[in-house]
Amino acid sequence: MTQAALPTYADVEAAAARLAGVAHRTPVLTSRTINEQLGAEVFFKFESLQRMGAFKFRGAYNALAQFNAEQRRAGVVAFSSGNHAQGVALAARILGIPATIIMPDDAPAMKVAATRGYGARVVTYDRYKEDREAIGRKLAEEGGLTLIPPYDHADVIAGQGTSAKELFEEVGALDALFMPLGGGGLLSGSLLSAKALAPACQVYGVEPEAGNDGQQSLRQGSIVRIDTPVTLADGAQTQYLGKITFAIIQRDVTDILTGTDAQLVEAMRFFGSRMKQVVEPTGALGLAGLQNVADQWRGKRVGVIVSGGNVDLARYAELVGAAA
Repeated sequence: MTQAALPTYADVEAAAARLAGVAHRTPVLTSRTINEQLGAEVFFKFESLQRMGAFKFRGAYNALAQFNAEQRRAGVVAFSSGNHAQGVALAARILGIPATIIMPDDAPAMKVAATRGYGARVVTYDRYKEDREAIGRKLAEEGGLTLIPPYDHADVIAGQGTSAKELFEEVGALDALFMPLGGGGLLSGSLLSAKALAPACQVYGVEPEAGNDGQQSLRQGSIVRIDTPVTLADGAQTQYLGKITFAIIQRDVTDILTGTDAQLVEAMRFFGSRMKQVVEPTGALGLAGLQNVADQWRGKRVGVIVSGGNVDLARYAELVGAAA
C-alpha cells in the first residue's frame, strides 16, 4: 500500500457531500460532571444517535452510493459483528441494493434482528473457528456480489472521517481526540479530518485491554495478528488492523491506549446516569481511554467520539445495574 493510494481529506469532503441529507449530523454534548472530574472541557460526539445507532452508517452509505448499475443489481456482501452489518443493510435498503451480511453466531441478538429488519439476508458463522473474510470472498465470487469490508476500504474510511469533520466544524480546534479502535476505520478516517482541520490535535485510538493488536502493531511497526479477544466490546473484537487503516494510523496517530471491561461498564454507567444516553461497551472505549490519561489534559479541550449505542437492553441493564 503506497502513500499515494491512501484516502485523503478530499475523500472525506466528498463523502460528506454524499451523506448530506441522508446521515444524521449527530449531536455534540457536554457534561459539567465529567469536566469537573477531569479538569478539562470535554465534547462528546454521540454517533450512538446516528441512523442505525452507530457511525458505521457513514462509511457503508458512502461506499454503496458509488456502486455502478451492475453492482447495484448484483448486490453487496459484508461481514460484521453487528454495526457495519446494520450500516450496510440500511444503506442497501435506501439505495435499493440486495444485501447479504455475514455475522458471528454469537453476535448480539438485537444487532442480528435489526440487520434482518433492514431487509438483509444474514449468514452466520463461528467467529472462533471460521474465517469471515474467506466466507465473504466465496459468496462474492459465487454470486457476483461486491464485498465491502467493515474498515479496510478507502470509501468506508472516508465516510467514517465525516464524524470528526463535523465535530471540528462544530466546536473548533481540539487539543486531543479519543475514540474506539477495532479495525481502524473510524480512527484512520478521523485522522484525515484532524490533520486537515486541527493539525495540532493529538489523536488517540482506544482498544479493549484484552484485544490490543493495534497497540502492539504501532509499537512493532507492522500489523500484529491476535486470537479473537474475549471482551465486552464486541465491536472491537478484531484480530488485526487493515493494511490501509494501519498505514494511516502509523503515519498520523499520537498513540493507542487500552481500557478494561470494568472501565467500559463504568463509562456506560456514567453515560446512562448522568448524560441519559445508552452506549454500547465499544462506544465507551474513548471515554475509558481519556480517563486513563486525564492528568495530561487538564485545562485542555478534548473530544470523544462515542461510536455506537446498539446493545441488548437486558444485557445493558445487567451491566450498568450491577454493583460498582
